[in-house]
Amino acid sequence: MHPRMISLPLTTLLLVILTLIGAQASVPASTATQALASVSVAVDTRPNIVLILADDLDIQLGSLEVMPNLKALLAAQGASFDQAFVPISLCCPSRASLLRGQYPHNHGVYTNGPPTGGFQRFQELNLEDQTLATALQGAGYRTALLGKYLNGYPDPAAQSFIPPGWSEWYSPSSDNAYSEYNYSLNENGTLVAYGDAPADYLTDVLAAKANSFVTRTATTGEPFFIELATYAPHLPYTPAPRHVGLFAGVQAPRPPSFNEADVSDKPAAVQGKPLLNPVAISSIDTSYRLRLQSLQAVDELIAGLVQTLAASGELDSTYIFFTSDNGYHMGAHRLSSGKYTPYEEDIRVPLLVRGPGVSAGVVRRELVSNIDLAPTFAEIAGLTPPAQVDGRSLVPLLQAGQSAPAWRQAVLFEQYPFAGQQPSSRRYPAGIGAARIGYAGVLEPLDPQDVLAAAPQAAYQGLRTATYKYVEYSTGERELYDLVADPYELQNLAAGADPALLAALKGWLNTYSSCAGAGCRSADALTPPILPGSLSRYIALPLLER
Repeated sequence: MHPRMISLPLTTLLLVILTLIGAQASVPASTATQALASVSVAVDTRPNIVLILADDLDIQLGSLEVMPNLKALLAAQGASFDQAFVPISLCCPSRASLLRGQYPHNHGVYTNGPPTGGFQRFQELNLEDQTLATALQGAGYRTALLGKYLNGYPDPAAQSFIPPGWSEWYSPSSDNAYSEYNYSLNENGTLVAYGDAPADYLTDVLAAKANSFVTRTATTGEPFFIELATYAPHLPYTPAPRHVGLFAGVQAPRPPSFNEADVSDKPAAVQGKPLLNPVAISSIDTSYRLRLQSLQAVDELIAGLVQTLAASGELDSTYIFFTSDNGYHMGAHRLSSGKYTPYEEDIRVPLLVRGPGVSAGVVRRELVSNIDLAPTFAEIAGLTPPAQVDGRSLVPLLQAGQSAPAWRQAVLFEQYPFAGQQPSSRRYPAGIGAARIGYAGVLEPLDPQDVLAAAPQAAYQGLRTATYKYVEYSTGERELYDLVADPYELQNLAAGADPALLAALKGWLNTYSSCAGAGCRSADALTPPILPGSLSRYIALPLLER
């Protein structure tokens, strides 16, 4: 850990000097000199932590390739986790997992809106009383949240409400934040309206406030934690004016899973999808270009923040984490744009880390999850995570020269029913919250997949190992994919799999999906049942191809 170079605030320094000058009038000069020499400053050398959290950012679709600052300043200067996942591919429950270090089956926030999810559910369960923010603030960190918090915030609380654990707070509380314009920002309890001028573009506003927070806090000597949560590249994928028109002619990627020709092996919800027609594909391409455009401001945000940290003398003592609340699919398996399926596009996310002692340009292959961030931040801050935390600290995987510990053999992912809501109201039941003046605009816009769906996708639970994936749906359907031979999940092997293998996988999944705390770290370390053919092919692959 690299100690930070800090100085006394100017006002404190002047007070000390004036006190000593006054003392000189009544004591010998030698005594005053000794007093001045004895002045010491309590220096907190713990590292700062910055979390940049994108919204609905894919990794399978290659969007990170158009973010040169992210590649140069984070990936090239730190570690990239090639096998990073979320425990649920849905915004609010995933963010709850991040804040608490728990799987959804333990924190109880299952969807984006009441009665089973959203900010209201998070409050009802008193989850705000113990988050990574309350832990870090309680340990002496100055904390700031900038941007998106939890879906549905702030209803039913007052629009000026600030959750526990945050020293500074800048989060949209009404109007149209997802569009990046015409929103009201709760700035430390004061509601500030922003319009549709270029200077009001939300990603840029958040970037400026983050830079200000760093500059101001660097003078105090306090370590700090920032969660900088952009709305980009979430629908409606609004770019900053300076980026409109970029990537002309670029199409969404066409991997083998795009508009999959034969989905007869998939669950019924996918089997019923028609092939995407040219109009639908053109719409996907347009949305993809808008997403790339909207990410340019995020990429500039990264460069500006790194520059501010360097200018403040804080860069060498700051960990910067970059990730997303979930992935995103665009045309895979005939699905319109959206999330919350168990496929790689939706559960796999980017995770990049730079900071003190992190090897530059390293790619880590371990299976990691966003439930690991809370215990990671706790260890960086010198804290012991509370017993309910399900995840593992990533610190042993970050430090150069430190041998990798025994690690998990699978990640768990889950999806819960949308409480009987129809697609048109799935994010929030009719009559709840939306009737509040100005409030409906902070509700998450429906993805194209939701608009077109006749019914919500069935709930499921699944395991993702280094070489294969196993999924069980509430309908009784199952999926099993050999990810070494079939990385695009084209051939579901469940129907023809050995019953003994399926029974072993079911038993492991049952244990894992009901685990809690340390029990999760025992369940995830079990030796995976061998999928015939997959393991040997995985071992034969060169390391860099895994």
